Amino acid sequence: VQLQASGGGLVQPGGSLRLSCAASVPSGSILSINSMAWYRRAPGNQRELVARIISGGSTNYADSVKGRFTISRDDAKNTVHLQMNSLKPEDTAVYYCNADRIRYERWGLGHTGRNYWGQGTQVTVSS
Repeated sequence: VQLQASGGGLVQPGGSLRLSCAASVPSGSILSINSMAWYRRAPGNQRELVARIISGGSTNYADSVKGRFTISRDDAKNTVHLQMNSLKPEDTAVYYCNADRIRYERWGLGHTGRNYWGQGTQVTVSS
């Protein structure tokens, strides 16, 4: 299972960015993904959960981003998005997407995998 993240960059305080992360299986196909999430790690800090969305649409957010960030998923494309508005300098971090409990088939065989990570995308909020 591969997770490919995109959408990071440099933005001024108060601006917006949209991160996307697509899951795929080489030589196979994804049947379902239970949980998709975004984490971040700022310099000198531990990795923290930013937002999670589970199958069915339930979401949870870190207190620091509530009301500013919105997580969504497109199950037809096995993709998760993070819309980030009203960005602050303290949102600066490397953002990682995560997918857990993925059911997929490859070469005719079914599999269930856990806890996959994307490569990380840098978000910098600065004037």
